[in-house]
Amino acid sequence: IRKKNADKLENAQVSMLLFYHMLAIVFVQIFIFSGNWALAKNINFYNVRPPLDPTPFPNSFKCFTCENVVDNYNCNRWAEDKWCPQNTRYCLTVHHFTSYGRSTSVTKKCASRDECRFVGCHHHRDTGHTECVSCCEGMICNVEIPTNHTNAVFAVMHSQRISDGSRWTVNIPLLASVIIILLL
Repeated sequence: IRKKNADKLENAQVSMLLFYHMLAIVFVQIFIFSGNWALAKNINFYNVRPPLDPTPFPNSFKCFTCENVVDNYNCNRWAEDKWCPQNTRYCLTVHHFTSYGRSTSVTKKCASRDECRFVGCHHHRDTGHTECVSCCEGMICNVEIPTNHTNAVFAVMHSQRISDGSRWTVNIPLLASVIIILLL
């Protein structure tokens, strides 16, 4: 009887272990593939990390770049991922919008200091549109669009810029998989 009870207990433990293992696999798969189910509007443009590829020259940087795109979201979403030329130092954003605040055109690009001297907002009476221009210094710093005099500015960093290519990042699905495997 003891042997029979021990066999039943062992079978139950094996079944429970298999159940937990399958549950862990399902959890990991759902976690990994859940990113594909999210709507594209949930993209976090603030969490953009510089690429690990070598920079073309010291203090190189990238900006969101687009030309006459209908709104900020589409500009950031489809922006080219390329290094700015060596003769530039800033990211420029030009935003055209109606008197109701609806965007009509967004242009973002790498810029020199000369191109950044026209920051601010200017209302065009003949068309009724407003144009706001901003410049910023730093890696992909032109996430937002200028909409008024408080954010249509020339923002520069006062500290020395350094490349942060050795920064560690965590791959959440991989970390979750390792933890679950270790628990089993």
